[in-house]
This record gives sequence, structure tokens and C-alpha cells, in this order.
Amino acid sequence: MRSHLLNDTTAERYRRSVTEGIERVAAQLAATDRPFTGVTADDLAPAVDAIDLDRPLHDTTAVLDELAEVYLRDAVYFHHPRYLAHLNCPVVIPAVVGEAVLSAVNSSLDTWDQSAGGTLIERKLVDWTAARIGLGPAADGVFTSGGSQSNLQALLLAREEAKTGDLAKLRVFASEAGHFSVKKSAKLLGLGPDAVVSVPVDHDQRMQTVALARELERCTRDGLVPMAVVATAGTTDFGSIDPLPEIAGLCEQYDTWMHVDAAYGCGLLASVKYRDRIDGIERADSVTVDYHKSFFQPVSSSAVLVRDAATLRHATYHAEYLNPRRMVEERIPNQVDKSLQTTRRFDALKLWMTLRTMGADGIGQLFDEVCDLAAEGWRMLAADPRFEVVVEPSLSTLVFRHIPAAVTDPAAIDRANLYARKALFASGDAVVAGTKVDGRHYLKFTLLNPETTTEDIAAVLDLIAGHAEQYLGDSLDRAS
Repeated sequence: MRSHLLNDTTAERYRRSVTEGIERVAAQLAATDRPFTGVTADDLAPAVDAIDLDRPLHDTTAVLDELAEVYLRDAVYFHHPRYLAHLNCPVVIPAVVGEAVLSAVNSSLDTWDQSAGGTLIERKLVDWTAARIGLGPAADGVFTSGGSQSNLQALLLAREEAKTGDLAKLRVFASEAGHFSVKKSAKLLGLGPDAVVSVPVDHDQRMQTVALARELERCTRDGLVPMAVVATAGTTDFGSIDPLPEIAGLCEQYDTWMHVDAAYGCGLLASVKYRDRIDGIERADSVTVDYHKSFFQPVSSSAVLVRDAATLRHATYHAEYLNPRRMVEERIPNQVDKSLQTTRRFDALKLWMTLRTMGADGIGQLFDEVCDLAAEGWRMLAADPRFEVVVEPSLSTLVFRHIPAAVTDPAAIDRANLYARKALFASGDAVVAGTKVDGRHYLKFTLLNPETTTEDIAAVLDLIAGHAEQYLGDSLDRAS
């Protein structure tokens, strides 16, 4: 069994095995002509259930053959131009090379004596991102597993920086279109059930600053403490960007921590054309970025950045076996001093490889392309009488629904759109997402693939309309 360990004596076996795996994936990518096969859980589960994990195959080729049957053949492929659903991006090759390197070397980014150069690379990327945001010379941060963890850590810091130890008095303000992780974080941080105040949004799904000012004033008048305002730069459902400068002004007025959830909109930090859409982000106390959304990185690749490095002390604990206090005096850089995690992958390497190969402008150009595509898609939807589109996109998301010409019952329209989404997924021809707006069912394109074209959008819209009309026709036949 030692022959399976990766070391100096098995380097050639490692090379052959990994090459074989890469060749399988490359062949699958080359042969994939649609984003999904349409397989159902009931179809696939028996094949997985039949595998006896206590009876190994002892051969990489046989294992890859089996994997093709239970995973590779039926995976949802985000690289396909008609995958238009969630915030999943196609990934760039330099980042995948980085993934292969970091997995094999297997550095753990908690302490210097487990990562050495990895520590310095992550710190360099944190400084680079903080500079792109404009947080100033005292900024710092750390890589995380994703936006939810980044938001949790930011709110932890905000809680500790608040002017009261009475958790029942703390309030967090977030737009009603913000991410669910804000409420989840509040619960994990021991805040009360009323701690998160939902602020209404305007027609463009942006936080209403007049309503925010009213809530902040009410909070202080009632003797409560405004712990944080969470502004969103790229909501999950609409890609909407809250008015950051105005929110920053209110946070300064009420001495409140400003957190910007830019998990989606962080791509604008590299944008060649649209960087000004997140002006005001530089005034935040903390920022969430998800490189695995709009920097075209493999999951996971995220970070939380803070204006004042000193606030990260609230996540610091010392253990004699790992990061004793004397290491601080000896200027040994341990990333665990800043992180909610202990053992942590060297995910920063993927972004490092990408920047060193493509440059920031290369990433920004790709993100600009999908933003331009969304603008063109919005014009197509607005001009198409078969559809109703909600808001003009700020990033690369389109929320819309099919409106049948002869149907006026809102419930029937809801059912037709739900059916169209399910039928499209079952066909495997395209994958789209769904959400609710004012209680009604809508469909959603999240455009993160520069290879997607307006022709793809038009074709998917035709498929959606066809499925919806078929459902309504069948419903009328059944009713008669």
C-alpha cells in the first residue's frame, strides 16, 4: 500500500496517474455538447449505491472507468455556454494548474512552518486585493472557504468592535435582497432573532438609503446599537449594487461598521470598463470577495479584507503546539492568527498563477464581456413580447419570466415558468435558475461565461417559451 503514497519513490507513478485523470477530463470536456445529461437522482443513485467501498479496484484505470459512469458523464458542466444558472464560473487554465500543484504539495496555510512561501504569497494577494479596493495602508485580510465564511468573520469583527457587550441590543442592517448568510451569521454569533433589520429596496433592487437612515435613527432612539450595515455589491438574485457612497456616509454618521458583500461584484475590481460601479467600496470597514465567482477561479477561493488590521485580533487564539505568543515577538507570520479556520488549503495559489499568467486586465476583460452580454440580453428581453424582465443589469444577471399571450391567471403563469425550468433541466439542453419576485416565480440567467453568445441566449429563450407553451397547452387539453 505504500506504493500509493506520493513521495520521491512514486513520482513517476504520480505523473502517470494524474496524466491519465487529466486526459479523461479533457476528453469529456471536448465531447460535451450540452451542460447536463438530464439524469435524475433516481437514475443515478442505484449505480452509486451498488459500489462496495470495502472492495477497492486496485487500479487507477478501472477507478476512472467507474468514475466516468457515476460522475464525469453526468456532471453539470459550467464551462458550457448554455449553463446560465447559478454563480458558477468556467475556470481559467492557470488556476487549474495551481490547483494541481497545491493539492500535490498539500501545504497548510495556518502556520509558517507548514507553508513558508505559501504564507507570503497569500499575504501578497491580500495586499493586492486591499489596494484594488482602496482600503489604505493599515488594511489586511485572509483567504476563506467562501462568501458565507467571509461574511461571518466580518460580522464577528463588527460585533467585537461594537460599543456594547449586551448582544440583545445589537442590530445589523441589510437589504431585503442581500445574502441569507447575514441572518445565518447573526444566529451563529449569538444575536437575537430580531438582530437583522431588513431594509427595503428600490425598483432596481438596491437598498433604499432613505429607509436605512430611518432605521438607523429608530435604532438609536430606542436605545439599541447599530452594529453593522451590510451593503451588497452584486446581489445573488439580481446582481444589484447598493448605493455605496451614501451608505458609507450614514455609517460614518452613526459610527457603524460598514461591511460590503462583494462576493459577486468583486470582478469589477479588475474591470477595464466598469470599476466605477463600485465606487465607495473603499470606505468600507470590511469587504467580502469571492474570486471563485467573478475571477474565474475554481472553488474555493475567497477572502475577507479589513480596513484596520488590528481588528483581526478578534479571531486570534494561541496554542502552544501551533502558534504560541512568542512567535508574534519573533515576527513569524502565522495566518491562523487571522483566520476562523486552522488547517486551510493554499487556495491563494490559484489566483497567484492566474495573475502571473493573465494579469488583472485579462481577468477584467473576461468579466467585462459577461457584463456586456447581460446588457445585450436585457435589450433582447425588453424587446421580446413573450417575456417580462425585472431590472436592467448592473453586473451579469437577468431576472425574467415568460408571459403567455393568452393567459392572465398569475398562478398559471407561475406554473408554466416552473415547468419550463424543470423541463429544460431534464432535457439537458440548458440550465437556468429561478427565484421569486413579489411572491411570483421568475427565471434567472447568471451569465459568467464569456463563450456564451446572444445566439445562445436567444436559443434558450425559445426553448423556455416552447416548454411553457407546451405546458399550458397540455393543461388546457386536460381541463377540457
